[in-house]
Amino acid sequence: MVTAQKADSQVTKRIVELVTPIVSDLKLDLYDLEFNGGILRITIDTPAGSAGGVNLDQVALVTRLVSRDLDHHDPIPGHYTLEVSSPGLERTLRTAAHYQREIGKTLQIRLRAVLNGERRLQGVLVSADETAATIQLLDKAMSERVIPYDQVDRARTVFQWGPVDKPGKSPAKKSPVSGSRVIKGEKIAPGPSDELDEPIEREETTA
Repeated sequence: MVTAQKADSQVTKRIVELVTPIVSDLKLDLYDLEFNGGILRITIDTPAGSAGGVNLDQVALVTRLVSRDLDHHDPIPGHYTLEVSSPGLERTLRTAAHYQREIGKTLQIRLRAVLNGERRLQGVLVSADETAATIQLLDKAMSERVIPYDQVDRARTVFQWGPVDKPGKSPAKKSPVSGSRVIKGEKIAPGPSDELDEPIEREETTA
Protein backbone atom coordinates (compact mmCIF):
# COMPACT_ATOMS: atom_id res chain seq x y z
CA MET A 1 0.00 0.00 0.00
CA VAL A 2 1.59 3.26 -1.09
CA THR A 3 0.28 6.16 0.97
CA ALA A 4 3.12 8.42 0.03
CA GLN A 5 2.81 11.93 -1.34
CA LYS A 6 1.56 12.19 -4.91
CA ALA A 7 4.22 11.03 -7.33
CA ASP A 8 4.12 14.22 -9.40
CA SER A 9 7.70 13.94 -10.62
CA GLN A 10 9.57 11.26 -12.49
CA VAL A 11 12.16 11.03 -9.70
CA THR A 12 9.54 10.46 -6.99
CA LYS A 13 7.69 7.95 -9.18
CA ARG A 14 10.86 5.97 -9.72
CA ILE A 15 11.69 5.99 -5.99
CA VAL A 16 8.20 4.72 -5.11
CA GLU A 17 8.56 1.95 -7.71
CA LEU A 18 11.84 0.86 -6.15
CA VAL A 19 10.85 1.12 -2.50
CA THR A 20 7.36 -0.42 -2.60
CA PRO A 21 8.36 -4.04 -3.43
CA ILE A 22 11.18 -3.95 -0.86
CA VAL A 23 8.80 -2.92 1.91
CA SER A 24 6.03 -5.28 0.75
CA ASP A 25 8.38 -8.28 0.69
CA LEU A 26 9.08 -7.64 4.39
CA LYS A 27 5.30 -7.66 5.13
CA LEU A 28 5.32 -3.95 5.90
CA ASP A 29 3.50 -0.90 4.52
CA LEU A 30 5.02 2.16 2.89
CA TYR A 31 3.27 4.68 5.14
CA ASP A 32 4.77 7.80 3.64
CA LEU A 33 7.50 9.00 1.30
CA GLU A 34 8.82 12.52 0.82
CA PHE A 35 11.70 13.80 -1.29
CA ASN A 36 12.35 17.46 -0.64
CA GLY A 37 15.44 19.61 -0.35
CA GLY A 38 17.82 16.74 -0.97
CA ILE A 39 16.32 14.63 1.85
CA LEU A 40 14.51 11.38 1.08
CA ARG A 41 12.25 10.47 4.01
CA ILE A 42 10.73 7.00 3.97
CA THR A 43 8.23 6.04 6.67
CA ILE A 44 7.31 2.38 7.11
CA ASP A 45 4.67 0.75 9.29
CA THR A 46 3.18 -2.62 10.10
CA PRO A 47 -0.11 -3.43 8.31
CA ALA A 48 -3.25 -1.85 9.75
CA GLY A 49 -4.60 -3.90 12.66
CA SER A 50 -1.22 -5.37 13.61
CA ALA A 51 -0.57 -5.96 17.29
CA GLY A 52 2.80 -4.21 17.29
CA GLY A 53 4.72 -1.56 15.42
CA VAL A 54 7.92 -1.49 13.42
CA ASN A 55 11.04 -2.50 15.35
CA LEU A 56 14.61 -1.27 15.09
CA ASP A 57 15.84 -4.30 13.15
CA GLN A 58 13.17 -3.82 10.48
CA VAL A 59 14.06 -0.14 10.07
CA ALA A 60 17.76 -0.99 9.76
CA LEU A 61 17.03 -3.72 7.21
CA VAL A 62 14.83 -1.48 5.06
CA THR A 63 17.52 1.19 5.17
CA ARG A 64 20.19 -1.21 3.90
CA LEU A 65 18.00 -2.68 1.16
CA VAL A 66 16.69 0.67 -0.07
CA SER A 67 20.18 2.21 0.00
CA ARG A 68 21.54 -0.69 -2.04
CA ASP A 69 18.80 -0.38 -4.69
CA LEU A 70 19.13 3.39 -4.89
CA ASP A 71 22.89 3.03 -5.41
CA HIS A 72 22.30 0.43 -8.12
CA HIS A 73 19.52 2.18 -10.06
CA ASP A 74 20.67 5.76 -9.30
CA PRO A 75 17.24 7.47 -9.65
CA ILE A 76 18.29 10.59 -7.71
CA PRO A 77 20.76 12.99 -9.31
CA GLY A 78 23.41 14.50 -7.06
CA HIS A 79 23.84 14.33 -3.29
CA TYR A 80 20.96 13.35 -0.99
CA THR A 81 20.30 12.09 2.55
CA LEU A 82 18.23 8.96 3.21
CA GLU A 83 16.11 8.77 6.37
CA VAL A 84 14.01 5.72 7.27
CA SER A 85 11.70 5.73 10.29
CA SER A 86 8.39 4.52 11.71
CA PRO A 87 5.42 6.91 12.12
CA GLY A 88 5.73 6.88 15.93
CA LEU A 89 3.02 6.90 18.57
CA GLU A 90 1.63 10.28 17.56
CA ARG A 91 1.63 10.32 13.80
CA THR A 92 0.95 13.03 11.26
CA LEU A 93 -1.96 12.40 8.89
CA ARG A 94 -1.59 13.75 5.36
CA THR A 95 -3.57 11.43 3.07
CA ALA A 96 -7.00 9.80 3.03
CA ALA A 97 -5.36 6.41 3.62
CA HIS A 98 -3.66 7.79 6.75
CA TYR A 99 -7.02 8.83 8.20
CA GLN A 100 -8.67 5.54 7.25
CA ARG A 101 -6.00 3.62 9.18
CA GLU A 102 -6.67 5.60 12.38
CA ILE A 103 -10.46 5.32 12.78
CA GLY A 104 -11.30 5.17 16.46
CA LYS A 105 -8.24 7.20 17.49
CA THR A 106 -8.21 10.66 19.05
CA LEU A 107 -7.00 13.41 16.69
CA GLN A 108 -5.84 16.98 17.03
CA ILE A 109 -6.61 19.05 13.94
CA ARG A 110 -5.58 22.57 13.02
CA LEU A 111 -7.54 24.05 10.11
CA ARG A 112 -6.19 26.39 7.43
CA ALA A 113 -8.88 28.92 8.34
CA VAL A 114 -11.73 29.29 10.82
CA LEU A 115 -14.59 26.90 10.01
CA ASN A 116 -17.91 27.25 11.86
CA GLY A 117 -16.15 29.41 14.43
CA GLU A 118 -13.39 26.87 15.05
CA ARG A 119 -9.74 26.69 14.06
CA ARG A 120 -8.48 23.88 16.33
CA LEU A 121 -10.38 20.67 17.00
CA GLN A 122 -9.82 17.57 19.08
CA GLY A 123 -11.99 14.50 18.93
CA VAL A 124 -12.37 10.87 17.98
CA LEU A 125 -12.14 9.97 14.30
CA VAL A 126 -15.37 8.07 13.57
CA SER A 127 -15.14 7.76 9.78
CA ALA A 128 -13.05 8.80 6.80
CA ASP A 129 -13.55 8.64 3.04
CA GLU A 130 -11.52 9.92 0.10
CA THR A 131 -12.41 13.58 0.67
CA ALA A 132 -13.20 14.19 4.35
CA ALA A 133 -13.03 12.89 7.91
CA THR A 134 -15.79 12.90 10.53
CA ILE A 135 -14.70 13.83 14.05
CA GLN A 136 -16.74 13.39 17.23
CA LEU A 137 -15.69 16.35 19.37
CA LEU A 138 -14.72 15.87 23.01
CA ASP A 139 -17.33 18.27 24.37
CA LYS A 140 -20.46 17.85 26.45
CA ALA A 141 -22.65 17.58 23.38
CA MET A 142 -20.34 15.02 21.73
CA SER A 143 -21.15 16.77 18.45
CA GLU A 144 -19.66 15.71 15.14
CA ARG A 145 -17.83 17.73 12.50
CA VAL A 146 -17.11 16.75 8.91
CA ILE A 147 -13.67 18.09 8.01
CA PRO A 148 -12.63 18.16 4.32
CA TYR A 149 -8.97 17.24 3.95
CA ASP A 150 -8.25 20.30 1.83
CA GLN A 151 -9.16 22.50 4.80
CA VAL A 152 -6.72 20.77 7.17
CA ASP A 153 -3.45 22.54 7.89
CA ARG A 154 -2.13 19.87 10.25
CA ALA A 155 -3.58 16.71 11.82
CA ARG A 156 -2.05 14.12 14.11
CA THR A 157 -3.12 11.30 16.38
CA VAL A 158 -2.99 11.78 20.16
CA PHE A 159 -1.54 8.94 22.19
CA GLN A 160 -3.58 8.14 25.30
CA TRP A 161 -1.27 7.29 28.22
CA GLY A 162 -4.07 5.82 30.34
CA PRO A 163 -6.31 6.97 33.20
CA VAL A 164 -5.14 9.70 35.56
CA ASP A 165 -4.33 8.49 39.10
CA LYS A 166 -6.85 9.43 41.78
CA PRO A 167 -5.76 12.02 44.37
CA GLY A 168 -3.97 10.48 47.36
CA LYS A 169 -2.76 7.42 45.47
CA SER A 170 0.79 6.87 44.44
CA PRO A 171 1.28 7.10 40.68
CA ALA A 172 1.59 3.77 38.95
CA LYS A 173 5.00 2.83 37.73
CA LYS A 174 5.36 3.14 33.98
CA SER A 175 6.98 0.41 32.00
CA PRO A 176 10.21 1.42 30.29
CA VAL A 177 9.92 2.24 26.62
CA SER A 178 11.30 -0.59 24.55
CA GLY A 179 13.68 -0.17 21.69
CA SER A 180 16.25 2.48 20.93
CA ARG A 181 17.28 4.80 18.14
CA VAL A 182 20.18 4.52 15.78
CA ILE A 183 21.46 7.71 14.18
CA LYS A 184 24.47 7.37 11.91
CA GLY A 185 25.18 3.98 13.44
CA GLU A 186 25.29 5.17 17.09
CA LYS A 187 22.85 3.53 19.49
CA ILE A 188 21.14 5.91 21.92
CA ALA A 189 19.20 4.86 25.01
CA PRO A 190 15.49 5.73 24.71
CA GLY A 191 13.95 8.57 26.65
CA PRO A 192 10.56 8.49 28.40
CA SER A 193 8.66 9.43 25.24
CA ASP A 194 11.14 8.17 22.68
CA GLU A 195 9.11 5.82 20.48
CA LEU A 196 10.55 5.90 16.98
CA ASP A 197 9.31 9.42 16.25
CA GLU A 198 12.71 10.53 14.98
CA PRO A 199 14.54 9.07 11.99
CA ILE A 200 16.11 5.83 13.15
CA GLU A 201 18.69 5.40 10.47
CA ARG A 202 20.35 8.12 8.43
CA GLU A 203 22.63 7.52 5.54
CA GLU A 204 24.17 10.13 3.28
CA THR A 205 24.60 9.05 -0.29
CA THR A 206 26.32 10.68 -3.20
CA ALA A 207 25.16 9.59 -6.63
